Amino acid sequence: MPVKNRFAELHTEIAAWRQDLHAHPEIMFDTHRTAALVAERLRAFGCDEVVTGLGRTGVVGVIKGRETGSGKVVGLRADMDALPIHEQTGVDYASKTDGAMHACGHDGHTAMLLGAAKYLAETRNFDGTLVVIFQPAEEGGGGGREMCEDGLMERFGIQEVYGMHNWPGAPVGAFGIRAGAFFASTDEFDVRFTGRGGHAAKPHEVIDTTLMAAQAVVTLQSIVSRNADPVEKIVVSVTSFETDSKAHNVIPQSVQLRGTVRTMSDESRELAERRIGEICRGVAATFGGEVDITYRQGYPVMVNHEAQTAFAAEMARRVSGDCAEFQPFMGGEDFAYMLEERPGAYILVGNGDSAPVHHPEYNFDDALIPVGCSWWAEIAEQRMPIGG
Repeated sequence: MPVKNRFAELHTEIAAWRQDLHAHPEIMFDTHRTAALVAERLRAFGCDEVVTGLGRTGVVGVIKGRETGSGKVVGLRADMDALPIHEQTGVDYASKTDGAMHACGHDGHTAMLLGAAKYLAETRNFDGTLVVIFQPAEEGGGGGREMCEDGLMERFGIQEVYGMHNWPGAPVGAFGIRAGAFFASTDEFDVRFTGRGGHAAKPHEVIDTTLMAAQAVVTLQSIVSRNADPVEKIVVSVTSFETDSKAHNVIPQSVQLRGTVRTMSDESRELAERRIGEICRGVAATFGGEVDITYRQGYPVMVNHEAQTAFAAEMARRVSGDCAEFQPFMGGEDFAYMLEERPGAYILVGNGDSAPVHHPEYNFDDALIPVGCSWWAEIAEQRMPIGG
């Protein structure tokens, strides 16, 4: 089944919603205007229930099908937040908020799910209950976790949950997915080496923190090359090396390293955390210094469930004719929290030859709106078929 005709009719309207959201980006949990607009539209569509303030600023709409005897409840989730980036697209509807931009396409995700909600509230051609979820703070704030901790799944009786993200570089409307681990866990570490600073011309009188830190940067790469199973996907990246001195002739008293760890399994995650501690403590001991280590676990590995992934791919093929198997991606996605709570799947849909996400020249391609809306609608109607 190709793109639904109703979404071709609604295309201009949905694109206008998207462009309005793009012009008024909001960051993290401060999605007050966005949430208010979402809630207002859901009420106008005739949703049976609209709940605001879940997970601080999340919005949930409930749409009951023409029949509800199946007892099925399916959740569809879109993210609403923007990024702290200065926009450089030059479009007429560019961000009006300095230092904030929809550089990841969450404006498009929200608009597409609103479009699907409008259609599904009109037709209600399913047997069960649909829950549309609009989440804040995907970009590092853990809004998905907050909504789950606020009782999202239990309160609305959600049995399965599905998410979607646009994907620059893939043809507009082309889908991709994979079962199992799809997006990586996202951990952070801070390591501070302390020694004895002094004159750079008298290295024998100091405990050199730059030497310790440099040794640690190099040795940390042995986690990937010598500790992790070669078939496991794991990244350990040191992203900052900062001393407490700017002088050319001073060996600093302390050096701070910062970095990130990305893994595709709990075992690799535990290995990386343990080895970072062992390596940095060993380096400090070797050179006679001290070290303080902070390791923070971020988003967990996002794992697509087998049956729901197969179903999501089938719906993608119904809409666009194809659904490729994508490789695992080492970026993070906090839909992982929802997939820990309930079975479900997360799919990617092509945004064409655009700038990459998180880039100041990125822009969501409105041409994929009917495709994304149709996929949402197919999920609802085919997962909860009347007479099924």
